[in-house]
Amino acid sequence: MGIVSPGFHGRGRPAVELPPGQYLTEDFPVLSAGPTPRIVPEDWEFTVTTETGATYRWTWSGLLALPVETVMVDIHCVTRWSKFGTTWQGVSLDTLLADVASAADFALRTATRRNEAIRWPRQPTATGCG
Repeated sequence: MGIVSPGFHGRGRPAVELPPGQYLTEDFPVLSAGPTPRIVPEDWEFTVTTETGATYRWTWSGLLALPVETVMVDIHCVTRWSKFGTTWQGVSLDTLLADVASAADFALRTATRRNEAIRWPRQPTATGCG
């Protein structure tokens, strides 16, 4: 008697290969442990300060006035889930930073909860989340 039953072909695999250790999801797993912060659009501001001290500012309404792009990307989250073909819409960093004069290769993003180095120009793949 064989080890494998007749007709058994193994577990199905997605048409596109997942990175090692990732699992495919169709929904969006929870990306935060707490409530989503509420903002007051009139008080919101995005600021870029270059290595020379030059400051560039966008208000919420100024950001919404910029051209919008729609992109489709695969997400491979550091928490091991992957989702193929996600569609996102918003202002591209290329558009946002087009008039920012800087010789820097990196940026430091500061926010209320974390800081992280961002490589510029950005790479065309999504590799992290959360």
